[in-house]
Amino acid sequence: MTDEARIIELTHWLETPPGRYLLDWEQARVDEAVADLFGFHALQLGLPQIDALRCNRMPQRWLAGLPSGDPALPRPGIERQSGAIMLDTPDGTVANPGLLSLRQPSLFCEPEALPFEDRSLDLVVMPHTLEMAADAHRTLAEVARVLRPEGRVVISGLNPVSLWGLRQRGGRVRHWLGARERPLFLPSEGEFIGYWRLRDWLRLLGMELEIGRLGCYRPPLLSPRWLARFGWMESVGGRWWPVLGAVYFVVAVKRVRGMRLIGLARNERKAKQAAPAAVANRQGRASDPRRPS
Repeated sequence: MTDEARIIELTHWLETPPGRYLLDWEQARVDEAVADLFGFHALQLGLPQIDALRCNRMPQRWLAGLPSGDPALPRPGIERQSGAIMLDTPDGTVANPGLLSLRQPSLFCEPEALPFEDRSLDLVVMPHTLEMAADAHRTLAEVARVLRPEGRVVISGLNPVSLWGLRQRGGRVRHWLGARERPLFLPSEGEFIGYWRLRDWLRLLGMELEIGRLGCYRPPLLSPRWLARFGWMESVGGRWWPVLGAVYFVVAVKRVRGMRLIGLARNERKAKQAAPAAVANRQGRASDPRRPS
């Protein structure tokens, strides 16, 4: 399946009752995480269904759409420039991305090749971006490149080790056996990266985990009525089976280890003092210069 078909499938799935339930949980977590993060430049990479930067107060906030993303996104006249696709205003001039609405992408770019300089962003939000990327590890490394030291990345994704993931595996087994009358519960394609695997990737890229949470403990049901009946499982699941949440939410900080100069090491060795020389007198005996004659 191509990247475009993968993203479109995820977009359609998010319109289902479990998809809206997942989006509501993620929106609440993102609002809490980015409200008190300060800096100058923030970027949301993909998934415009979540307004990830609405509670953030950075002066420059951009939404980057994927070129092969949702065809329903508003796309006025576009112009390719330096690997990115910048939006044109009706008068023919390129708009300032920081002044555009977050619901309308400020630019279109590939997640594996972001059109930003090294260490130029203070915050990057990636809602399900790794699942839609052709190369998830390369995408994460690219985000680490554009982040400033002490900058933060916010990541959310579907947890394959969950009740939802178990139903997805059961559906794949049925499809493999030839029973294809029932569709899969989750999108059929996409690399669902595990929570612990993502933590290992972040550690290799020099990022330190600040927040790690899992949520959406309700069973994989398609009926909104039944989903509401199992609302009690949110508190119980977070206490008794916290690692089995359907979605994980991660905030990591980019750490740059440096050296502190404490000055040059000085040579404290003292110069050797010359030993006193013995002087011979007329009687041929050596006299000690330290004794009076």
